[in-house]
Amino acid sequence: MSGAVISGEWLHAPHLRRVFAAFETVDKPVYLVGGAVRDAVRGAPVGDLDLATPATPDQVIALAKVAGLRAVPTGLEHGTVTLVADGVPHEITTFRRDVETFGRHATVAFTTDITQDARRRDFTMNALYATGDGVVIDPLGGLPDALAGRVRFIEDANQRISEDYLRSLRFFRFHAWYSGESGLDAEGLAAIASHLDGLDRLARERVGSEIVRLLAAPDPAPTVAAMAQTGVLMRVLPGGDMRALAPLIHLECQTDTPPDSIRRLAALGGDDMQARLRLSNADANRLQVLRDGVATVDGPGALGYRYGAENARSILLLRAALLEQPLSDDALDRSDVGARAVFPVTARDLMPAYTGPELGKRLKQIEARWIASDFALGRAALLGDDG
Repeated sequence: MSGAVISGEWLHAPHLRRVFAAFETVDKPVYLVGGAVRDAVRGAPVGDLDLATPATPDQVIALAKVAGLRAVPTGLEHGTVTLVADGVPHEITTFRRDVETFGRHATVAFTTDITQDARRRDFTMNALYATGDGVVIDPLGGLPDALAGRVRFIEDANQRISEDYLRSLRFFRFHAWYSGESGLDAEGLAAIASHLDGLDRLARERVGSEIVRLLAAPDPAPTVAAMAQTGVLMRVLPGGDMRALAPLIHLECQTDTPPDSIRRLAALGGDDMQARLRLSNADANRLQVLRDGVATVDGPGALGYRYGAENARSILLLRAALLEQPLSDDALDRSDVGARAVFPVTARDLMPAYTGPELGKRLKQIEARWIASDFALGRAALLGDDG
């Protein structure tokens, strides 16, 4: 026991209480574990609710039937059963210990020892459990690390990484979100630097997901700098350059612009980014839009008109950061004007004087004149002799 107690409305949600009650009927304990407990002790919003129990998967399925809960065998080989209560899924995983590990895969054996279950997790701050009453159980002394935002591997950092090479990237992501500008654990950094080859074995989608989530942190620049120093950044994003990241984040703060992973990824750059990170189609398309927009000579108004307010703002911030140029006081306002502007001339206005390719060419000429006027010219002025 740690003596700490967590609380919150989420802990008393009816769907969660039904899950705890189901285990009480057969006198089997079940505990919240990992992120929910870590965030609760830090006073942060609680997201996914993962649970752990010494009960075997068969026992979990049986007690679910008695309690009227739907049981879904989502990962029986690893001891995971999903219980659905009031339409809400809850992953319940049997305490386990690793028998053999290889990369992201492991052969596990079930156990009733909560300490053994804790020892196979990644970081001390994630090896926290809590009862249904909110009493925190801390088998490995990770509570002080969680409260302080210290990211430390459990026991032997080299062993934890060799069990799952994605933990190297998770180490940096957790630091970006929880530790701010505080130092990184030296033992963890040394272990990561000695296991760079393992990063090449990871699925590109998993790498991309970790990088995107890391870059969404309020200020990931110090963390990305540490990734560069250990060789991780060049391993996962060859050709990437972090020099524009800190200036970009500074500009975001100056202009009250919320963090944006894809904008920050565009600042980092890199060779063949989509192949390296396997981004979603939406993210990949937006990354291309931002990079293309930075390369144009369009002014703020034109950017807003062509790319929309959000993308134009990102392009202007990126240009200033990448080119080390100041952002003019009215640039963002002008881009917003462009984003709201509606071209007052249509193809029909030019017919029948123009048809086919000549129609499109003339329409673009008039549109360019309208944009150059900062959208001030009206339909009559734009049509002129064409009208």
